[in-house]
Amino acid sequence: MPFIPLHDKTPRVLVKVPWVTWGLIIACVMIYLLELDIAPGELQRFMIGLGMIPATLTGQAELSADLTLVPPVATLVTHQFLHGGVLHLGFNMAYLWVFGDNVEDALGHAHFALFYLACGAVAGLAHVAVAPDATAPLVGASGAVAGVLGAYLVLHPDARVLVLALNRFPVRLPARWLLAGWVAWQIGAALLAEDRAVAWWAHVAGFLAGALLALGMRRVSPDAFE
Repeated sequence: MPFIPLHDKTPRVLVKVPWVTWGLIIACVMIYLLELDIAPGELQRFMIGLGMIPATLTGQAELSADLTLVPPVATLVTHQFLHGGVLHLGFNMAYLWVFGDNVEDALGHAHFALFYLACGAVAGLAHVAVAPDATAPLVGASGAVAGVLGAYLVLHPDARVLVLALNRFPVRLPARWLLAGWVAWQIGAALLAEDRAVAWWAHVAGFLAGALLALGMRRVSPDAFE
């Protein structure tokens, strides 16, 4: 990633404590710590059983009984709490930490929880549409977090965000530049990158879902969004 978000100054108006945002971060971190404590063979079963496998959703493949932990449709949610490495987890949680609280402020606790999970599910379905016969499990909160970024762009386009550019230089950028650049990066990677292990189109779908849902779900308060 060319930019790592560090901080924004957008105040919360309607939510004093962003319990859902903090809860999601804690859940993802705790589950990742659990992953580290699982033996390699059991970890593989854990990731396959709870990761989102497109072929099992489209009916082109079926997991054996010993690998099935939840119904395939449930993995549209469970995959959002698994991560394949500390950098994968760290980038997702950094973006959720900086941008999640203000989206939660605009939507409210319960609506934000539904919003987050819905964006992650839409992202997962987009991956299914792109690779319906894929048998590798999709894991990570990236699609859901992308939805948060799309919503933030709609709600606070003029906010300024402190980021670490090129992992070295702290600069403040308008949210509209940062987040539009983020989704443009995802689209470019989806079109050009040879690495098909990353679900680039899922990120784009999550972002668009977040932007659209924010328009309909935000609370009517003149101070909750710009």
